[in-house]
Amino acid sequence: MNRARLGSMIRKEFVQMRRDPGTLRIVLAVPVLQLLLFGYAIRTDVRNLPTVVFDQSQTQESREFVQRLVATGNFEVHGAASSYRAALAAVDRGAARAAFVLPPDYARDLKRGRTAAVQVLVDASDPTASSSAIAAAQLVGQTINVEQVQRRAGVALASQLPIDVRVRPLYNPALKSNVFVVPGIIGMILSNVLIMLTAMSLVRERETGTLEQLIVTPLARTEIMLGKITPYVLVGYVQMTTVLLLGHFVFGVPVRGPLVTLYAASLLFIVANLGMGLFISTLGRTQQQVVQSAVFIMLPNVLLSGFMFPREAMPFAARAFGALLPLTYYLQLIRGIVLKGVGLRELWPQAAALAAFALGFFWFATQRFHKTLE
Repeated sequence: MNRARLGSMIRKEFVQMRRDPGTLRIVLAVPVLQLLLFGYAIRTDVRNLPTVVFDQSQTQESREFVQRLVATGNFEVHGAASSYRAALAAVDRGAARAAFVLPPDYARDLKRGRTAAVQVLVDASDPTASSSAIAAAQLVGQTINVEQVQRRAGVALASQLPIDVRVRPLYNPALKSNVFVVPGIIGMILSNVLIMLTAMSLVRERETGTLEQLIVTPLARTEIMLGKITPYVLVGYVQMTTVLLLGHFVFGVPVRGPLVTLYAASLLFIVANLGMGLFISTLGRTQQQVVQSAVFIMLPNVLLSGFMFPREAMPFAARAFGALLPLTYYLQLIRGIVLKGVGLRELWPQAAALAAFALGFFWFATQRFHKTLE
């Protein structure tokens, strides 16, 4: 081996690296981004689930029971429900992840030595977020039972429970991870694949010279952009339908909501990601630059949208950054339709956010695209 030739080759590569500062910045920035996301933003211990309370007793004893549940750190009361249906509707639309339902005779039953029944509704569509909450509710019930039995002389715990805490896991009673993951995979595939396809298509035409043919045509910028994304809308629907069918028939994922609503809402998400891909394509002049730019979208997409890790466990800064991603709202929407069986009446805020993303990214991409080669 000739050391002089090898040394020349190594020096040449360093010079080449120095001449491409964009790649060098990516090489240095990606590890920092990954460290911050995994070390700071990603947490698996889910705490402070948003909770509503339907307290029909309105007594000191009922309020004490709610405080005991909140003290576990797994629940955070965000308001009171006026009825059982209202409490269930709050969980349906995602405004709450749990609900406490206390009967009117809760305090009276405790004082008279009868069993007081309490129901805890938990959104179990995400097994990771719900398992700790279910365990905490059961533990609080057991603790109060032991305390009450110690006060009631001669009453055996096995013969009569002072409090019967009935935890009802909603939407995914068996706590199967597949039921939660498959709808998320639909959103992840649509997002990452469509962003990359459209981001690469425009810059590929620039590199191959076919973009010049588009520039000399009488087509307006909006028409060019619409023509670029329309075929990929069909691609997105094919991908979505394939995963949905496989998830239903292979993994047993239920489809409880209206498919028309799901496909209509998915159009907004597809267009939002296609617009984002077009916007990314205007940030670079080579495929390598576009791929590097897409990394900064795709990595937070996976980690901060709620696809892998519950957003309730993330710190405020991570949740705020995740709120800027269309995938965050689409995951709430598709899981609400597929797993909970709700429609746009409950999920219209998520649909409105996706519509804003679709219009915004398409407008930005159109404004940045110029019918010139410079």
